[in-house]
Amino acid sequence: MNLKLKKRITTSVILFLLTIFCIFINPYVFIIAIIIVSYLSWHETNYLINSINKSATNWQHVAFNLTTLFYAFGIFTVSAIGLYFLLGPVFFLYALSVCICSDIGGYIIGKNIGGKKLTKISPNKTISGSLGSFCFSMLPLLVFNNFDKFEYSLYSIDNFLFCLKVSLVCQLGDLFVSYFKRKAKVKDTGRILPGHGGILDRIDGIIFAVPFVFMSIVGFNNFYEKYFDIFFAIKN
Repeated sequence: MNLKLKKRITTSVILFLLTIFCIFINPYVFIIAIIIVSYLSWHETNYLINSINKSATNWQHVAFNLTTLFYAFGIFTVSAIGLYFLLGPVFFLYALSVCICSDIGGYIIGKNIGGKKLTKISPNKTISGSLGSFCFSMLPLLVFNNFDKFEYSLYSIDNFLFCLKVSLVCQLGDLFVSYFKRKAKVKDTGRILPGHGGILDRIDGIIFAVPFVFMSIVGFNNFYEKYFDIFFAIKN
């Protein structure tokens, strides 16, 4: 096992334990953690965009920054907090686990089997890796079924479709961020996470999957209405 892989595994374990701590210790700790993650993701996204558009005018930079700021805090943060308080910390961990396992499956299967490239956007992505992502995304369902056989039933086609759809969104999010990294001619979005790079490198699929799950549940038209209902319920 090389040094980079050791760093990657160590960082992943620490991040997962820290995530579980933030999810279950206290709702306000969770909110603070989500805001910090959103800020770091926003900062790294702007780094990519500014690297691509070095000749952009000040007004263009402002427009790009405001757009990414809105997504980071107006979409992702709102979705994460809304999902957490709507369905509880256990379901949030479940949805997050689907994203993580999808990413792990793509890495393990793609690395060991390889094969035909998936797209020119990211040369390291393979069709086998994509299939591995879909397969591994269903592992959390098998685990959570042991704790709640009704909510996470193995006899429900909807539960399996949920895992597959979340995996698909994660993979598309990964490719989307990979496209910007390729345009910016950088390998990683940062260096804050040993073995991984930046925060965005670690959660490139999650920042799209969480809003997808929340919108799938509450509906696109009720997105902010439901969030404010939750917000005022917490406040009172």
